[in-house]
Amino acid sequence: MNIRVEQLKERILASQGKEQADFILRNAKIADVFSLEWKLADIVVTNGHIVAVDTTGAFIAKAEQDAEGKYVVPGLIDAHIHIESSMVTPLAFSRILLPHGVTTVITDPHEIANVSGADGIQFMIDDSLKSEMDIHIMLPSSVPATPFEHAGAVLKAKELQPFLTKEKVLGLAEVMDFPAVLSGDSDMLDKIAMALEANVPIDGHGAGLKPNQITGYRVAGIHTDHECITAEEALDRVAQGMYVLVREGSAAKNLRDVLPAVNTQNARRFMFCTDDKHLDELIEEGSIDHAIRLAIKEGMEPLQAIQLATLNAAECYKLYNKGAIAPGFIADFFMIDSLESFRAISVWKNGLKIAEDNKMLKVNASEDYLPQHIANTVSLPTLSVADFSIPLTNDGTANVIEIMPNQITTRKKVLKVPVIEGFFTPCTEHDLLKLAVIERHQASGNIGLGIVHGFGIKMGAIATTIAHDSHNMVVLGTNDEDMLAACKHLESIQGGVVIINDGKVLASLSLPIAGLMSDKPATQTAKELKILHESLISIHPNLDFHLLLTLSFVSLPVIPELKLTDTGLFDVVAYKHIPIQA
Repeated sequence: MNIRVEQLKERILASQGKEQADFILRNAKIADVFSLEWKLADIVVTNGHIVAVDTTGAFIAKAEQDAEGKYVVPGLIDAHIHIESSMVTPLAFSRILLPHGVTTVITDPHEIANVSGADGIQFMIDDSLKSEMDIHIMLPSSVPATPFEHAGAVLKAKELQPFLTKEKVLGLAEVMDFPAVLSGDSDMLDKIAMALEANVPIDGHGAGLKPNQITGYRVAGIHTDHECITAEEALDRVAQGMYVLVREGSAAKNLRDVLPAVNTQNARRFMFCTDDKHLDELIEEGSIDHAIRLAIKEGMEPLQAIQLATLNAAECYKLYNKGAIAPGFIADFFMIDSLESFRAISVWKNGLKIAEDNKMLKVNASEDYLPQHIANTVSLPTLSVADFSIPLTNDGTANVIEIMPNQITTRKKVLKVPVIEGFFTPCTEHDLLKLAVIERHQASGNIGLGIVHGFGIKMGAIATTIAHDSHNMVVLGTNDEDMLAACKHLESIQGGVVIINDGKVLASLSLPIAGLMSDKPATQTAKELKILHESLISIHPNLDFHLLLTLSFVSLPVIPELKLTDTGLFDVVAYKHIPIQA
């Protein structure tokens, strides 16, 4: 008898009381996510699976614990996240969120894939397998995000196909290049057809899409969207048979706006996700537990919120043994102190207690390292201050990117901007700053320049190699000299984030893994990130939004309205490049 069959036999016998169970959590007030009611019972576990939810007290086990009537809920599931946005490796990421009750995440590694291609995907898989957390992979569908950008790699269906059979790979990640889908582009349809033939989920990315365009997505087999920013958008997606992932991340905070779309009739088509969330907020707030707290505060019934965060996500992604506390399900659950605080007291993964009081109970020796094959990814051309010059007529009428705090969407504005001797000159008084995106993978010399309103920095410059999704170098500045210094510093540390003023480094965070992730422990990275945020205050005294993450999205040309890539200013709505001069 093979091991799998033997374990199945043991679980069956334990469910019938014919063999002693491994563990029992007694007197738990269990969240029944099927009937949306609380049930006082014992959770009986064998071989990492729940074999009974018992109200008789008849089962015995090798070990047990009394929950003393406290609330116990299934392990939470983040339905869509880019782990790279945490700036730490999957293993380090898992150690942060497991104590919050997040036991499963579904990640799209398209950030690292845009830098390092298939090698980046494989690194994420390999590192994920070291973790107690279940980290499932969706294969990046849009590398690069658009055909006119210059990323570090190009991934077609033939490069993705071998990954479909790998452990933890679930399906095809967010299809971002909507014009390619709606025009029937053969390369994109090859990837979609590959996923359909394998009968795996396909995630969407419907930012700003109209109902008829969503229809095209649905006909293509795409069945989720995490880009809704209004209740109306969410209701349209649900009406067309999609799942809606309600997003609450660091830059994109859409929960309060989208939640009114959820009612008792359609709630099973909704779940929670973070998409992109920085390390500091993950440590302080958690992720999906934070979304539940917000949803309850906004008036959602707690059991409903728990269902969105567990069963709904599991079923959407065909994880049929997850998302509930019931016989046959994997024994992922955690105990909370109250519904209001929704703070994890103890967390069990596969029936073993792994975290208590917001700390991992056992952490193996650090396995942080710098994988050389996806390091040294920052390669710039020789730059000078002249490369940041933006010529304009004396009229000074320009197309300007207006950022929206706590959103990753932008507005296209036509404004009068300062012009001196034929060139745009940043003006901090009116918050008109210079923006540059520099191709950093091949040192091609491609530099996109633009003008931006809404960041509000008063001096210096900020640069980062986190620039969704091609992850070129993006630089925001009040003067050309500091912008140049910021670029040179990032090249010297091979990626990360830096703040410069008067040519001096105020703070920097080194991210040498593909220019996206740290090779240091999460605690150290968090300390460096804190210093970075504190330094931001010196150049932006009234900062009240997540500037760094917002900056990282100004180069993503699949999110409306106006973005900047290494090929120039791009009008997402019109889907064409436009000049700076209006």
